Amino acid sequence: MITLFIDTCHHNLIVGVYKDTEELILMHEDNDNHLSERLLPLIEKAMNSINLDINNVDNIVVANGPGSFTGVRIGVTVAKTLAYSLGCPIHTVSELLVMSSGNYTTKYVVPLIDARRDAVYGAMYSNNEVIINDTYIPFNDLLNEIKTKISLDDITFVSYEDFEDIKVEIPKIDLTPIIKNNLASEGTLCHLVNPNYLKKTEAEEKLGA
Repeated sequence: MITLFIDTCHHNLIVGVYKDTEELILMHEDNDNHLSERLLPLIEKAMNSINLDINNVDNIVVANGPGSFTGVRIGVTVAKTLAYSLGCPIHTVSELLVMSSGNYTTKYVVPLIDARRDAVYGAMYSNNEVIINDTYIPFNDLLNEIKTKISLDDITFVSYEDFEDIKVEIPKIDLTPIIKNNLASEGTLCHLVNPNYLKKTEAEEKLGA
């Protein structure tokens, strides 16, 4: 089975192609304001580099948030459009889980995305298992919740941003366990997939929605 992975949620634009759980190619580029113009050409470039056509794709895995509202929306829209045109299933995965997917020295990993106004998107994982669900929360409140469960010395904090009072590592990306886990499930019809922003957009907040 050929799986196409798409992630446009946060710091990196990531496109990967897998044959079953074997990584055929994984491409990282810095994200920017021209994401809508860059994503499809990067997918085409990735497929061409391994001599495959987009029609060879049997399955799509997309990171559907949290992160940049625009980035999340573009990635999910492209993934849904491709899944519809190819008639293939689609799976969603948390951006926070993607950030935690690498091999770290501690049992617990806490990914953090700066959500501004002293808040974060955060979670806690252990071997890709959820300990604290993805949440939008004041940073200090998340730290206090973590402290009720485990010592901070037993945790690796991962982020592309810096935070006061804690040391963070740049996320290490290893998508193999994520791809393997999604292959074990049937996936979702493309029209049922939605972005997971975790918070209201600024326009919704102003409207009191």
